[in-house]
Amino acid sequence: MRLLIWHVDSFRAEPTERGRSKVADGDPRAVAVEDALVVFAAAEKQDEPTPEAVAERATAAIEEVSRQMGARTVVLHSFAHLFVELSTPATAREILNMIEQRLAADGFTVSQSACEWFNHPYSSSDALTPAPVHRYPLDTATSYRPAAYSPLI
Repeated sequence: MRLLIWHVDSFRAEPTERGRSKVADGDPRAVAVEDALVVFAAAEKQDEPTPEAVAERATAAIEEVSRQMGARTVVLHSFAHLFVELSTPATAREILNMIEQRLAADGFTVSQSACEWFNHPYSSSDALTPAPVHRYPLDTATSYRPAAYSPLI
């Protein structure tokens, strides 16, 4: 799984057009948050045999960034444009749902943007533009420990 994590002052994603996938949300809703981590996530083909382990490592990475940034609100956004060999949409959704459940159980406020829809995202931040970005490859063959926070300028 690949994660691209932004810390934002505000973020909104409005579904605009249904994708071709059969697992697309039937009733998509807009997502709007403040002081949040926005997690752009791409599930990879290699994640398919071990979705629970992948969800566990992704949750740990998100929680580490949360500790560093002080944000307790998370938006999970399925994002197929992180240049990987993608898993099936069903596997991606399964992993994102597990991450959402784990984060919620740990006291986070969590939402997902409309799955398998094209979304029009809006973001603002008082930080440098672009917002601080984190990219974590979650290699299923190794244990993963996120690096210290470092914004890209």
